[in-house]
Amino acid sequence: MILEMVRANGAVSLRELARVVQTSEVTVRRDVRALEAEGLLDRRHGGAVLPGGFTRESGFPQRAMAATAEKTAIAEYAAGLVREGEAIVVGAGTTTQELARRLARVPGLTVVTNSLLVAQALAHANRVEVVMTGGTLRGSNYALVGSGAEQSLLGLRVSRAFLSGSGLTADRGLSTSNMLAASVDRALVRAAAEVVVLADHTKLGADTAFQTVPTEHITHLVTDQPPPEAAKAGVEIDALADQGVRVSLAGAGGQPGVKPPLDGPRRDLRDARDPRDPRDAQLPGPRATGHGPLGQRLGDLAPPRRR
Repeated sequence: MILEMVRANGAVSLRELARVVQTSEVTVRRDVRALEAEGLLDRRHGGAVLPGGFTRESGFPQRAMAATAEKTAIAEYAAGLVREGEAIVVGAGTTTQELARRLARVPGLTVVTNSLLVAQALAHANRVEVVMTGGTLRGSNYALVGSGAEQSLLGLRVSRAFLSGSGLTADRGLSTSNMLAASVDRALVRAAAEVVVLADHTKLGADTAFQTVPTEHITHLVTDQPPPEAAKAGVEIDALADQGVRVSLAGAGGQPGVKPPLDGPRRDLRDARDPRDPRDAQLPGPRATGHGPLGQRLGDLAPPRRR
């Protein structure tokens, strides 16, 4: 059963394996070690992946069910970073979909996205404008990709990009397993003054084929507090912070499987007065004007990139 789940999904957490096979994580960990000894899978950061170093993308239903409590806490924290009247871009993914559900309460917001699920979550929100890219529908994650999506983003300038991915390492940054998705994510990054990555601990330390955001371009990481068995994820968090990434831990006290930070539901690993946090610093005043299909429409809504 364990091997079949890993083959079907590419990567599965020990917690999820224990839930499906209805046994303890201790038993699952022992079975995973045995399968690793036979070369059938690799253990990694509190879970198991296909052998060969890179994880592949799992199906959307599997991703949607994985680490749900952690994604909810991360999305709640990230929504608190968004200010009234702001213009942002939101990429595709299950965590960004959770974020979109919470952005519906931010008045005067403009959201540019290539995700049908993000757009759907905001479709009936009052005073939130949703702008979708063009492109070709990629059914596995309900996202628009390809040259049409990338061209529609030319000249766009917004305050922040909120992105997820398949893996995040301090050495390589954010990555995904699909080339077309990675290309659109890079276009979203180019449109933003700041980049906020939303990634639960199961993605920390995972490396996938196509880089989307190098570490030096990541402004802020919002993640959950890794459980004790995911010690490598904690090491990765420290390494990212050492490279200048602001790291915030989003907690959900009282929810199963989520360990709240020591000082409450939120804890920043870097200086809480970091000027990059919109709660501590005002964004630049004059609005820039873009030159492109979406830039012509939204350029006057977003602050220029900081120098």
